[in-house]
Amino acid sequence: MKLSIITATWNSAATIENAILSVASQKYPGLEHIIVDGNSADGTLPIVFRHADKIDKLLSEPDHGIYDAMNKGISLATGDVVGILNSDDFYAHPHVLEKVAGVFADERVDSCYGDLIYVDPANVKRVTRYWRSGIHTPRSFYRGWMPPHPTFFVRRRVYERYGNFNLSLGTAADYELTLRLLLKHRVSTVYIPEVLVHMRAGGASNASLKSRLATMRMANLSWQVNNLKPLPWTLTFRLLSKLVQFIRAQDLPATQ
Repeated sequence: MKLSIITATWNSAATIENAILSVASQKYPGLEHIIVDGNSADGTLPIVFRHADKIDKLLSEPDHGIYDAMNKGISLATGDVVGILNSDDFYAHPHVLEKVAGVFADERVDSCYGDLIYVDPANVKRVTRYWRSGIHTPRSFYRGWMPPHPTFFVRRRVYERYGNFNLSLGTAADYELTLRLLLKHRVSTVYIPEVLVHMRAGGASNASLKSRLATMRMANLSWQVNNLKPLPWTLTFRLLSKLVQFIRAQDLPATQ
């Protein structure tokens, strides 16, 4: 079984090498790493070229944002399963993709996901949030749930059948995708109960109060475009779940 890992970059010189080495360190042999760059103007591309032997495909051209880049990566993917590793993320250990491949050995499985921790960008050993996903049920999204997108792996045939990221949903495009696949179309999924990805804190959807409110509006629209109706408290519970993630992080030791 072949896994395609897509990394979208734009002016990511500070972190892209770490992402490349994280994929390269995986013990699973059947991988392709695809980098889709948004025409970076910093030192991103020289770093990527320096690690050309670890990268299977590179596309660098202007795009319409990170989800447009991810869609381009999905179109380039030849693996049976597609995963997304952002340019400022890295895998928790060298056996993550082995575990993912083991789940997909069952042909009935369409997708899988795990847990994620946010780390301080200046000190990646300091955990700031712990996103413990838990088991998905048909009612999960109504309770404010979603899987951490960097831990979400999907069979390529599912994208081909149900579509890629909806660019009109802005920073909620990952929420809309998981809502569409898991709730609307009920694709099968498996929870891997461990941390799979470390994510540096920050990001467009959490950059400011204005961006957070915009993401919430787009999350509500995500239900509408799929002809689904959330419960009155669904999006409030989604906000509260993030608060719980911060509280959990206080009880965790620094990562190794």
